Amino acid sequence: MLAIERKNEILNKLRTEQRVLVSQLAAHYGVTEETIRRDLDKLEKEGYATKTYGGAIWGNSTKTDLSYTIRNKTNVEAKRLIAQLVCANIVDGDHIMLDDSSTSLYIAKQLKEKKELTVITNSVEIVVELSDVEGWNILSTGGRLKPDTLALVGSQCHQMLRNYHVDKAILSCKGIDPAAGITDSSEFHSSTKQAMMASANQKILAVDSSKFDKISFIKIADLTGVDCVVTNREPSRTWLRLFEQLHVRCLYPNPEP
Repeated sequence: MLAIERKNEILNKLRTEQRVLVSQLAAHYGVTEETIRRDLDKLEKEGYATKTYGGAIWGNSTKTDLSYTIRNKTNVEAKRLIAQLVCANIVDGDHIMLDDSSTSLYIAKQLKEKKELTVITNSVEIVVELSDVEGWNILSTGGRLKPDTLALVGSQCHQMLRNYHVDKAILSCKGIDPAAGITDSSEFHSSTKQAMMASANQKILAVDSSKFDKISFIKIADLTGVDCVVTNREPSRTWLRLFEQLHVRCLYPNPEP
């Protein structure tokens, strides 16, 4: 097998299983572990993987931003499930804020059946996605463009957000931890999400299960800073007890009666 074929197979395995082990890959392909590590090095440089002890996981680390093209292909099913749950809690006529996360983009796609929504966002992708929806008010924050994430950031963005008051702010993050709270990869993203939360009656954190027990670079808020956490699978009993103690509602598919 050619090296490029092996690398592509490893990439497909990462997409499907979310993680791989060096030892297992080496045995499967009949090559040295050093050869597999070089394959993973290339995938990491290309933004598809993050090397871990003994292997790699799909996507980049919690400390950096993936490009928007890669983010939109990561954890797709999880984001669809989260989007369905979030949309069930949005009613016609709501005024909402959506951050620039790929999860919010999936939520925006699911929201199109709603009527007379007002959406404020710093995501160029979301503005384009919703540009053909009739009867809605779509407001872009303005600000400096971050080309890698197609997000508008900076003081102009924050000032615009502070001028409005909405029913719900919907945001995501890179990590959620009992002690560290809700964290993200950069001050640009963190400060924008903080401004959205300050302008909303209800704060909804839409986060897939891979972000639990992870800590990223900079804090957005304590866990008590949000009213509701929406995720794609049932959290551990420890997390559910913590949410109950903090009076944070937790939504996930098919909860136990």
